[in-house]
Amino acid sequence: MKLAYSIFFMISAINLFANNEATHKAVLNSEFIYLQDDVTFPSCHASTIVETSDGLVAAWFGGQYERHPDVGIWVSRNIDNNWTKPVEVANGVQHSELRFPTWNPVLFNYGDELFLFYKIGPSPQDWWGAFMTSNDNGKTWSRSIRLPKEILGPIKNKPELLSNGDLICPTSSEHDGWQVYMEFTSDRGKTWERTDPINDGVDILAIQPSILKHPGGRLQILCRSINKKILTAWSEDNGRTWSELLPIDLPNPNSGTDAVTLKDGRHVLVYNHIEPHADWGNRNILNVAISNDGLNWVEAVLLENDEDTKGEYSYPAVIQTEDGMIHITYTWNRKLIKYVVIDPTKIISGGKS
Repeated sequence: MKLAYSIFFMISAINLFANNEATHKAVLNSEFIYLQDDVTFPSCHASTIVETSDGLVAAWFGGQYERHPDVGIWVSRNIDNNWTKPVEVANGVQHSELRFPTWNPVLFNYGDELFLFYKIGPSPQDWWGAFMTSNDNGKTWSRSIRLPKEILGPIKNKPELLSNGDLICPTSSEHDGWQVYMEFTSDRGKTWERTDPINDGVDILAIQPSILKHPGGRLQILCRSINKKILTAWSEDNGRTWSELLPIDLPNPNSGTDAVTLKDGRHVLVYNHIEPHADWGNRNILNVAISNDGLNWVEAVLLENDEDTKGEYSYPAVIQTEDGMIHITYTWNRKLIKYVVIDPTKIISGGKS
């Protein structure tokens, strides 16, 4: 099995690099975090990644399939450039006769304490938020703490620590239409605040925002939607209020995205570039785009392009580490988690200044 995956990956990489010079120059590493022979779960999704003083930590949910009660949260650490064997750190066990699936882990590092947010419940309409912490960079974890009612924590993408000490968690709900809002904690999860939804969930349907930072403390979100475009909104007051959600000129085939602001001020977005007139709803093409202003985006790196077999490459997570490199994880055909390192100095500038 390992040999088969290795051969498949090498052929895919050769074809991809041969057809995309920019990808060839920018991608420093591309590998699977684990192989299927290494784990007991056949299906995985919704990865997250964070940097710690001991190296990178990644997490995702894995089990029989999404929504199955046996789905748990799995963690792997990158030690000396090698990923450790995945370990299940959380599940949805309620008692001996009741277990719910877990969903959408999100890692955040305060520096001296690592947080793992996730969801528990039968469906996205009925789930609730929980978190656990680690004081040793993901080796061991605390007991699970359930978040207060109506607080879900970051729903898919990473929080941001603001200059005022607030941790802003981009989140959304699906029980009353798709609505985006923000949650805040200034004391590491002891107390919480939340905003009202910024969209009606009827005409504009959006979930899973990611946060970009702009000069002067201005914040921007980019959202998944079923309005056929990635949607954006802006805040001038540290995320307490937001402008109307409006489309940018990038498609969204009802698929998760993630974004990050780089140290040089540029912004990186990982998303499925599927046009409405093409294979709408598929997730077989995964792109990295870059922008100077968060509105005008240009293609930077092609991560996956599987037009023949209609594979699924989805739910990316992206960060920039202290050394300046961009690190991306994403779902690979619901079977594996792929990990890619990109050198931002070898990708073109982005959009209008």
